[in-house]
Amino acid sequence: MWFGALQSGWAHSGVTYYLRRRERLGGLADHAEISDTTRRAKVIQLLAGMAVGLGFGLVMSLVSNGFVAGVIWLTSLRESEMAAWFGLDPAVAGFLPLICLLVAAFLILQVRRLFGITRWHGPADSIFAAHRTDNELDVKAGFGSTLAALISAGGGASVGQYGPLVHFGATMGSAFRTMTGGLLTTDVFIGCGVAGAIAAGFNAPIAGVVFAHEAILRHFSMRAIAPIAVASISSSWFSQQIFGSAPLLDFAGMALDLAVVLPAALVLGPVFGLVAVLFMVCIRGTLRFAAGSGWSPTRLVFLAAGITGLVGIFVPEVLGLGSGPLRIMLEGGYAEAYLPVLFAGKLLLTALCIGFGLFGGVFSPALFVGAAAGAICGRIATNLIGVAVAPALAICGMAAVASAVIGAPVAGVIIILEMTMNYELALAAMLSVVTCSMISHLLFGHSFFDRQLLDRGVDVSQGRGHIEMMETPVLGIVSDVFVRMDTSATPEGAVKELVAANQSEGYLVTDGNRLVGKVALTRLVSLKKDASLKSCADSDPLSIKHDASLQQAMEVASGFVGESIPVVDRETGHLYGVVTEADLFQLYLSLQTRITDLERA
Repeated sequence: MWFGALQSGWAHSGVTYYLRRRERLGGLADHAEISDTTRRAKVIQLLAGMAVGLGFGLVMSLVSNGFVAGVIWLTSLRESEMAAWFGLDPAVAGFLPLICLLVAAFLILQVRRLFGITRWHGPADSIFAAHRTDNELDVKAGFGSTLAALISAGGGASVGQYGPLVHFGATMGSAFRTMTGGLLTTDVFIGCGVAGAIAAGFNAPIAGVVFAHEAILRHFSMRAIAPIAVASISSSWFSQQIFGSAPLLDFAGMALDLAVVLPAALVLGPVFGLVAVLFMVCIRGTLRFAAGSGWSPTRLVFLAAGITGLVGIFVPEVLGLGSGPLRIMLEGGYAEAYLPVLFAGKLLLTALCIGFGLFGGVFSPALFVGAAAGAICGRIATNLIGVAVAPALAICGMAAVASAVIGAPVAGVIIILEMTMNYELALAAMLSVVTCSMISHLLFGHSFFDRQLLDRGVDVSQGRGHIEMMETPVLGIVSDVFVRMDTSATPEGAVKELVAANQSEGYLVTDGNRLVGKVALTRLVSLKKDASLKSCADSDPLSIKHDASLQQAMEVASGFVGESIPVVDRETGHLYGVVTEADLFQLYLSLQTRITDLERA
């Protein structure tokens, strides 16, 4: 008998083992099938990323080099060819900077009107877009802003090229995102466009990759790094093959006495930090003045064009991109007394042009201002110690000020290394860059673009999660399933309603759905039969504004104890519905999961 039972147990165990093994093998097969599908999707994603990177490399090399060529051609017209064409008298030709800037101001106003632009768009908008999972850049405003920057720089405004090109690349990325059907996220396209613009502009492909991640995306992921690297390298390659681009500077053979240059670079870093802060404060000051002056865009733009043109008649080096004067400064040119003029002129005119509507970038002017500051300090150091360090310190100043302005110290050092092909210069520049960035960060902020976003109420330093929570409205999770009670109801009836709904809280509302108060079951059961509901209702319960964000709702809920929180219009008292802590936490967790997938995939 016991043997039969044992035999039966073995049989049962065998069947159980067989069934479990079959289930496990089936699960493994399903897992293998899922793995194959995932692997296939990743291969397709990788191939799509390579194609997108190559496409952006080609497009950005054409756009960047075309932009620079257009500015150079317009500059040559302004400086010499136009006078020859029209046979202008030298006295009249001397006013061409003013005339060309006034024409540029008129054209910029037309661009503003045709594209319907209320404000110019630049790298700050690219950073904001890269920090949101559901945001697309305004393509029309982006293209219009780039065109305005071309007109400004070509007309002689003291602005740069790289900021508009960076935003153009980001805008193109946002525009072409739909071509992959959502296979690649917007941040990948933005990164490809940004990296391609920097790589083509500086002939610095490594710096392009680093800049896109350091200054714009602010995160590294395996999904994004490959297409961005392809875009940057191919953009530089296409620029060399099609346009014959070469490094902007040739200091590969420069010999440095590091024992002298390194201490000077370290000591001058804080000085360059103060210069960077002064540069950014001046631009921000003119922007705030223009916004609060009440003057029309026409008046502001023509005023900036007139002042810049008049100054440019006497100091033409401060007009336009300033690439030629920058190279001369880095090679030790210009008299000592003239360098402060160039420094002050470029700084003040850049602030005036950008603040008053002659749109352009801040990176090229920052390079110019930093180089001028470094050259001035280098001349002083040479007179004190008798060693020619002016060119090296000019490069240190250029790298330090520009890196602090754009908030990309690592990319700034790599740009210097790839531009000069001189390791010792890059080493010296690194000392100035890190100390300069520390000072500017403490006194001003992470970058000029971050401060622009802060002025709009956006703090990207808090990360994507914080931005998502600030952008997500709480109305999206409001529920209309709650116990509504009429003010004429009796306590006994209210208790029955709550018990039937399995709720411990209800809301007194009028016919117009205006919140009168919140009623708790614990207080209702202690009321007398002839008492009114209003007597036990909380007339001012903890509530959430109807236009609150998820972040604001979470802050309110952090001090809440209860079943649900009403969402009301504080002005009218209208009750939109209720939210529970579970609803808030579920939405928060879903946002955090999406952000994690974006940054770590």
